[in-house]
Amino acid sequence: MITNKEIRIILILFAFVGSHLLCYMLDPYNTYYTDYFDRSYVDIIIEWSTSLIFCGIISELSLYLDSVLNVKMPWTTKPLKRLITQIIIQIIGVLVVISILNFIINQIFDVSTPTEKEMREFFQWVVATILIVLMISAISTGNFLLQNWKATAIEAAEHQLKATEYELTATQHKQVAAEAELQALRLQLDTHFVFNNLSVLSELILEDQQLGYHYAENFTKVYRYLLVNSKKNLITLEEELKFLNSYLFLIKNRIGQGVIFEINIEQDKLPLRLPPLSLQLLIENALKHNQTLKDNPLKISVYSTNENELIVVNDLLPLLTKPQSATIGLNNIMSRYALVSDRKPCIEKGEHTFTVKIPMII
Repeated sequence: MITNKEIRIILILFAFVGSHLLCYMLDPYNTYYTDYFDRSYVDIIIEWSTSLIFCGIISELSLYLDSVLNVKMPWTTKPLKRLITQIIIQIIGVLVVISILNFIINQIFDVSTPTEKEMREFFQWVVATILIVLMISAISTGNFLLQNWKATAIEAAEHQLKATEYELTATQHKQVAAEAELQALRLQLDTHFVFNNLSVLSELILEDQQLGYHYAENFTKVYRYLLVNSKKNLITLEEELKFLNSYLFLIKNRIGQGVIFEINIEQDKLPLRLPPLSLQLLIENALKHNQTLKDNPLKISVYSTNENELIVVNDLLPLLTKPQSATIGLNNIMSRYALVSDRKPCIEKGEHTFTVKIPMII
């Protein structure tokens, strides 16, 4: 597992490389880059050293500001206000650091009045630095939310076992063993979709703030659902669908026109129950194993039947390379149903479609 120190080193290197790449993309024909390696190695080493120190300062500043906001203004209370505040504070923090360093340099060295070209290059460097800091902040936030959810889920499972350990009869021990197994299966749920959305969130913050706000709000709803329902064996279909709407919002903005969803659920089925995240696992399974192309989008349909079943059907557009974890999601659902019901999900693979029927529990 990557340690906190190693994460900080990676972020500093990311800031170092990213800032240079952004500055180059903003002005690739600048003589600074065309004649970059014509300078002496001593000058290059000195520049890299000072740049690494600066990247370390802004990386630590970004992480510190995020940690303070996590205490003063948690994501679970007012996500939109938190997002706006975090962006503003990060930008102000960077500008303050740059102003202080600029003041120190002017006091130590005899700096002449900058030319128009030098002012333009300085402005480009400031913009690149702000973008890098916002990306670091987005990565830090995503890692914090994921680690917090996993720690809370594990703590809840341990607390539940300790609270009932000394009060159980011989028959109750079997039930608790099943509960513990079910909790272990929950913790195996694929969480990579959280990381998949981090890059999307950081891009939207810079390109479309309004959409970025909605994206962060739905991201928080997904996180809150995982946090609140991680201790439950069953959830109503109505609650699962509310969560699914937020989850699909993230998917649509991540994949775009490469996937089409059709949801058709009868109103009288909403009070029925099923294991939490069952629909999310099936949709994630379909996305993981099929192509999502704009000119040939993947179609995923979810609908209910009179037999109290949920049907999830997706087209078969197989990837050229088969994923390593080909059956983990489906096996997880089968195991969870075995612990809460005598009815089993049914999997059918046709010539052009893949269908999973999951029973709903009254």
